[in-house]
Amino acid sequence: MEIQNEIDKMLRKGQIDEAILRLDKQIQATATPCDRLYYLLGNAYRKRGDFAQALNCYLEAMAINPDSPAVEAHQMLMNIIEFYHKDYYNP
Repeated sequence: MEIQNEIDKMLRKGQIDEAILRLDKQIQATATPCDRLYYLLGNAYRKRGDFAQALNCYLEAMAINPDSPAVEAHQMLMNIIEFYHKDYYNP
């Protein structure tokens, strides 16, 4: 949980690229998949403006835990994309 709190702080400070690197390393080092790490990674990509990557991370978190906060984040991002970025929605 400590790493997750550190990542939250990094995202609030705008250290997005550093947060993404730390999350990628943490995900690789974790034996059991953690939905919270993917959720935070999705948040980092969303803040970077990489909506496609953010959606992928949210979907991964939802696959691990259907009750993850990523469910709401995914829905909100989909609403934004459907309203503003019709091209992102087309595969």
